[in-house]
Amino acid sequence: MTYRDEIILETFDVRVRILTLAGEQATAWHFHSEVTDKMLCLEGRIAVEFRDPSARVELAPGGRCEVSVDRIHRVVNLTVDSAKYLLVQGVGRYDFNTVETTG
Repeated sequence: MTYRDEIILETFDVRVRILTLAGEQATAWHFHSEVTDKMLCLEGRIAVEFRDPSARVELAPGGRCEVSVDRIHRVVNLTVDSAKYLLVQGVGRYDFNTVETTG
């Protein structure tokens, strides 16, 4: 299984997607300049990791997390099997601004 991005709904200022990460896969460190991310773990276990300041929220199925505008973050699959989460992004113009990794 590889990364999968299934768009459920997309308008000018809202996106609803189901994302699947392969075992131990992670998204790039990034931030959004207008939209808030709202995540709901559907399968497996994921972590939402934050920078500046550093923090980590672990989610099992049914667990939720919100990432505010301009907050640097990434999503990590904590298992060797695939993990799936629902991602609601809005309200605003979508962007994906990657951030250099350190160390």
